[in-house]
Amino acid sequence: MRIAQVAPLVESVPPKLYGGTERVVSWLTEDLVRRGHDVTLFASGDSHTNAELDDVVPRALRLDPTVKDHQPHNMLLLERVFSRADEFDVIHFHVDVIHYPLFRPLADRVLTTLHGRLDLADLVPFYRAFSEMPLVSISHAQRKPMPPVNWLATVHHGMPRDLYRSSASNGGNYLAFVGRISPEKGIEDAVDIAERAGIPLKVAAKIDRQDQDYYEACVKHRLASPHVEFLGEANDREKNELLCGALGLLFPICWPEPFGLVMIEALACGTPVIAYPCGSVPEIIENGVTGFLAHNVEEAARAVERLPSLDRSVIRGRFESHFSVEHMSGKYLDTYRRLLDARTGAVAAA
Repeated sequence: MRIAQVAPLVESVPPKLYGGTERVVSWLTEDLVRRGHDVTLFASGDSHTNAELDDVVPRALRLDPTVKDHQPHNMLLLERVFSRADEFDVIHFHVDVIHYPLFRPLADRVLTTLHGRLDLADLVPFYRAFSEMPLVSISHAQRKPMPPVNWLATVHHGMPRDLYRSSASNGGNYLAFVGRISPEKGIEDAVDIAERAGIPLKVAAKIDRQDQDYYEACVKHRLASPHVEFLGEANDREKNELLCGALGLLFPICWPEPFGLVMIEALACGTPVIAYPCGSVPEIIENGVTGFLAHNVEEAARAVERLPSLDRSVIRGRFESHFSVEHMSGKYLDTYRRLLDARTGAVAAA
C-alpha cells in the first residue's frame, strides 16, 4: 500500500524530547515500513525515518529561531502533500484542522487522526461543516463532545515493545509524575497525594511558555519542598529508568484527556498507575489490575498502599497485548483498507 503520513512541523519526527503526536507518527511510520508498505513521511528535515522523507522545512519550527510565524510553513506543507496526492492510496493527516478545505475533494483517500481535545465550542461548527471527512479518534471518550461526524475507528496509541524495559522488582520508595506542568495535568494534586501517603515524589516534566505564570504562582514553591525532586524534562532513557524504579505513576488529571501517552509508558515498564477517571483514563487503566482509579487526593493516597499488591508482569503483559505499536498499526491498516474498499466500490458502481 502507498501511504502518506503527514506530521506537524512544530517538532521533528520523532521529537527530541516532548511531543506526543510526533512520537506516535514515528512509531506508526516505522512499523508500516517494517511491514513492507511504501510510506512517505511529510515532516521537518531534522526527522529520522526509514520511510521516504519529504522535508517541507529544514528543521522543527519550535527549534528554528528564524521562524516567527508557523502558518506560511503549514500552508507549504499542504501544498506539497496536495501536489503529490495522486501518488498515494491513503493520505493520513495528524495536523487536526488545517487541511480540510483543500482536501475535501479527496476525502475518499484522506484519513485524519485527531490527537487533541475536542470539547471546545469553536470546533462544533467546523466539524458540522466538514462532517463527511473520515476521522479516527484515539479514545472513545475523545468523541463525546463532537457533533455527528464520519468516525471510521478508534485506535489507541501503541509503542514499540523494546522502547522501554520492564523491571522484575516492585519499584522503589518513590512515586513519579511525568508530563507537563499545567493546571489540567494535576501536578498540585500529585504533590498532595505523595505528601499524604508519606512517599517522596520525583517530577519529570516540561514547562511550556503559556504555563510559566501558573508555574511561578502555584507550583514552584511546591517543587522546592524537600519531599519533592524536580528533574526537568526527560528523554525515553531517563523516563524508563524513572518509571521502572517508581512504586507507581501519579496521573491525577482534571480534564478530558484524549489519551495520555505516559500511562502506557508506565505500563510498558510494568509500573502501576494511580489516576483520576477523566477522559480516556478508564479505557487504559484497569482498576485493580494495572493501577487504581481514584476520585480525589484522599482516595489516591489510600491507593498508594495497595500498589505493591499488583503484579508487574501482568501490567507489562497488558501493555504488550493492548498498546504495542503492532496492535496500533494493525488497526490503522484495517482502517486504510476500509477507505480503499469504499473507493473501489464507488468506482465499480460508477
